[in-house]
Amino acid sequence: MPADPAQPAVGGFGARLLRAVGIKGALCAGIDPHPALLELWGCRDDVAGVERFALHAVEALSPVVAMIKPQSAFFERYGAAGIAVLERVLAVAREAGTLVVLDVKRGDIGSTMAGYAAAYLADGAPLAADAITASPYLGVGALDPAFELAGGTGRGVFVLALTSNLEGAGVQAAVTATGHTVAQSVVDAVAARNAGRHPIGDFGVVVGATAPVGQLRLGELNGPILAPGIGAQGARMRDLCTVFATAAPPVVAAISRELLRHGPQPQALRHAARRFAEEAASLGHPGPGR
Repeated sequence: MPADPAQPAVGGFGARLLRAVGIKGALCAGIDPHPALLELWGCRDDVAGVERFALHAVEALSPVVAMIKPQSAFFERYGAAGIAVLERVLAVAREAGTLVVLDVKRGDIGSTMAGYAAAYLADGAPLAADAITASPYLGVGALDPAFELAGGTGRGVFVLALTSNLEGAGVQAAVTATGHTVAQSVVDAVAARNAGRHPIGDFGVVVGATAPVGQLRLGELNGPILAPGIGAQGARMRDLCTVFATAAPPVVAAISRELLRHGPQPQALRHAARRFAEEAASLGHPGPGR
């Protein structure tokens, strides 16, 4: 009988991610039921079409990627029925033994942040994932309810640090009273929470592959880096070794539309995922199956 999909596997998130990367390569597949992709796959732009698309993608890709990343917004736009589909996506992925980072980018204060943490990081929660993305712009300390609950349940948190969108530069590149940029302050705050953890900590950062990564000191993070921006946003897999030259692994490339456009045939999706994972091996990880 498969394990309860709301329960994490044994071991902290960082250690489990390292194991998954060692087996399948450093690739995270975005599950984004974007209207254009639904049309490409011959799916209707409704709840039934999203369910068909998302479950098909998860079943095809789970055997060959280290992690999947459903984008919550594309499910939320259908209301309660869309959230129900997201619950099924999480369950199917976990039953397949694939790590899931739920892309929700939540960030708030006090009891509200604790509520978000309970929704996504508590054992038994219908929307429980292995990790979530979080926004630190009410202060990294405001995310402590998520860090604390994730630490207690063996889950992870990826904190936005330096993103690829042009609008982010005005905030993320701003210099704080310490003389560091806001982005560096985020990285340092996450690193402090990972200090002394072995083999790595459970908390990571999101750093866009097209962002000015050279401005960041990433070597002391002791946690995973999630690198979106491959394909549609302009970054290429072969560039990542250079972009993240000063970062310690694991750097996990997140790719969605550039991968999903190869569907809906499962073999074509898997072939594309394996090819991208082989390219990700240039980041210092073994390729899949090696």
